[in-house]
This record gives sequence, structure tokens and C-alpha cells, in this order.
Amino acid sequence: MTKNPSKIFFLLLIVHLLLWTLIPSLTNQNLPLDTIEALAWGSNLDWGFNKHPPLSAFTVEIIYQIFGNQDWAYYLLSQIFVITAFFAVYKFSEEIFNNQKLALLAVLLLEGIFFYNFTTPEFNVNVAQLPFWALTVYFTWRCIKYDKVSDYVLLGLFAGLGILSKYLFVYLIIGIKLVFIYFLRKGKKIKFSHYFIAGPITLIILLPHLIWLTENNYITIAYGLQRTGGVGNFLDHLIYPLIFLGKQIGLLTPFLLMCYFLIKKMKFKIYFKDKNLVFLLLTTIVPIFLMLLTSMMMGAKIRTMWMTPFYLFSGTLIIYIFKSQINLNRLKNFTTVFVILFFISPFTYAYVSIIKTDKRTDFPGKEKAEKIQSAWDKKYKSEIEYVVGDEWYGGNLSYHLESRPKWISINDKKAYELIKSKDRMSGAMSLENIYPALIIGNK
Repeated sequence: MTKNPSKIFFLLLIVHLLLWTLIPSLTNQNLPLDTIEALAWGSNLDWGFNKHPPLSAFTVEIIYQIFGNQDWAYYLLSQIFVITAFFAVYKFSEEIFNNQKLALLAVLLLEGIFFYNFTTPEFNVNVAQLPFWALTVYFTWRCIKYDKVSDYVLLGLFAGLGILSKYLFVYLIIGIKLVFIYFLRKGKKIKFSHYFIAGPITLIILLPHLIWLTENNYITIAYGLQRTGGVGNFLDHLIYPLIFLGKQIGLLTPFLLMCYFLIKKMKFKIYFKDKNLVFLLLTTIVPIFLMLLTSMMMGAKIRTMWMTPFYLFSGTLIIYIFKSQINLNRLKNFTTVFVILFFISPFTYAYVSIIKTDKRTDFPGKEKAEKIQSAWDKKYKSEIEYVVGDEWYGGNLSYHLESRPKWISINDKKAYELIKSKDRMSGAMSLENIYPALIIGNK
């Protein structure tokens, strides 16, 4: 496995991309919920939405403009985000270890975490964070090591895009702030003007969204707080953190199994004077700890999928701590376990997708859109311009209908009344009997 680590790494990326694009493309009838939701937002772009900031919607809309309603393109998009994150992890690990073999192992370990395989066909805000999370950590490292203007520019760019993916990205930003504080206290010299590069670039990227937030009563933040809230009991501050920890242990079990076959003895010493180790702890452990702290202080439910980007450098951290216990010439057992996990995950996904027939991905969205298009064409000669409904039903119509109508939320009374008030919008079909949506266009 370690004779040509760079070639093996790129082979891993290609096989991962092909497997996780083909399997869902062949076994799913419809795109997953979160992807349809992003497509609904993308049909009527804004600088924010009621649930999330706008980057995931921008991204899927670009893909739609290129490929249209071809499901495979969105599975491919998701895997491009995943392997880009893997590439950034590999480059960072290569620099911190000065060893391609250890860098390869750091990425191979990530295949033992289901966030980076089984859940990736559903492109959503969690997957959207992955490349920006990994690249932000990588360019933070480069800023500390080389103090180059270009690295600060890229750090600001990727940090801004990460926050536009999902607000939880801020937990990584806190860890990165601590990195700079730590290294400055340890005598690292940074050119004074470089302090004013990354932050302003991030703020410039966020500015349109921040303006949108103020104009929309901070609806996205309110939604996030609502999603995390417990029932208000004191026990929430104890029970939810314990549930959070239990889930983390559970989802990391395959990863820990791979570590068991990689490391000879679980003996180690933590040297907090080791700057590389401190960097890894601040960018990997601190964000996870902050999530736990949030659950403890707010009595908040931390949903498992929110942790998707948090473990990207867990393989690097484990290998750094135990690198003296790893025998690179005896990896047969580890390789066997890796291969089993690598291939069992997509085939398990395919099995579940085929056997279970009541999932969102079994929804006959295309068939229903064709029937509705036919009914519209019999009554009107114009294109359908708007679909009023929730993100799932309305989003499916917006995605599958020929004219790619703009989606309008069924709860957006202002937008709905605006459409109704226009004289030219005189063609309308209520689909309540056959489909929970309203389609609108010219007569």
C-alpha cells in the first residue's frame, strides 16, 4: 500500500468519486430531501434563506445551469466536495509529517467515518462545508509557517465561503483564532500588515448575507436556535451532552477499529510544547469541545449530521500522536480492514436503497412533474413560471418541470400575494387534489 503513496492516493480519490456517484445514481429514483431543498432555493436565489446561508443553493444552481435535471450531476457535485477536502487533508498531512505514507494513512482512516462516504450522496450544507473546512485549516497552517500574503488571501476566502455554507463553521474559526494567539505568544513573528488581510476578505464575502440577515429579522439564526432547543428542563443540560458523546463514539467505531489494526500499542505522551500537536488539537478537538459545551450550556440537541466536517483531521491527529507506534512495513491487517470498509459502505447504501421503498429517494418526482406538465399544456400555451409549495413538493416540481419555474415558499405570503396581484400572472392551477402545490404562469 505504501510503495507509491501519491499514486494510491489519487487512485483512492478516483475510485471514491466513481463509486459514490454511480451507486446512488443507479439505485435512487429521486434526489434526497436536502438536495431538492437546495435546488428549490437555487431556483429563486437570494443572499440567504429561512434555514441556511446561501452557498449550497448557489452551488446546485450552477450545476443545474450546466447539466439541468440530471440526478447524477448532483451526486458527482457532492463527491467533488468530498475529494477536494481529502486532497486538502492529504497536502496538510504531507507537510506536517514530511512523509507521503503517513499522509496517505491519514486520509485512508477517514473512510472509516460514515460522514465521508455513506451520507455524502445527499448534497447539503454539511457536505458543502467540507472543502472549505479542510482548506481553511490548511491555509491557516501555511500562514503560520510561511507568512505569505497569498496564503492569507486564500484563508480569508475559504473561511468566508465556509461560513456561507453553514454558521457552525464559526466553531472552526474560534479554533483558528486560538492558533494565532498561541503561536504569537510562542514568538512567531507575523508581518503587521498581514493581520489585516484574511479578516477583511472574510467580512467582504459575508457582507451581502449580513445585510440580508438584518433585512429578514435574522430568520436563519432563529431557525438554528430553534433546531437546537431542548424542552427547557434542567436535565437537558446533562442528557443531551451525554447523548452527543454516545453518538460520537458510535459513529467513530469503524474509524477506531482501523486505528486498532494500524497502531501496535496504544501508548503515547502528549507534549503541549509540540507546536504541531497544539495546532492539530486547536483545529480538531477544540471545535468538537465547543459543540459539547454548547449542548451543556444551552441544553441543546446536537444533531449527528452537524458534525460532518469536524472529523476531517482526526486521522492526521491520531497518526501524529501514535506515529512512533506505526510500522509502515506491516500494514496487511489494516489494508484488509480498510478494503472491507471501503467497499461495504457503498454496497450497503445500494442494498438499503433498493430494498427499502418508502424513502424520499423513492419519490416519483419526475413522473408527477410530467403529469402536471401535461395537465398544464392542455389548458395553457405558456410556460410555468412559479411553483408555490414547501421545499420538498415545490422543490421537486421546480427541479423536474421543463421550464425550471421559480420556487416560492408556501409560507411566504408576501411573495404569494405579489404573484397573484400581477395581471400577467392570470394562469394558475391548484394541485391540492393531486399534488400539494400551486403552479402559476401566463394564460
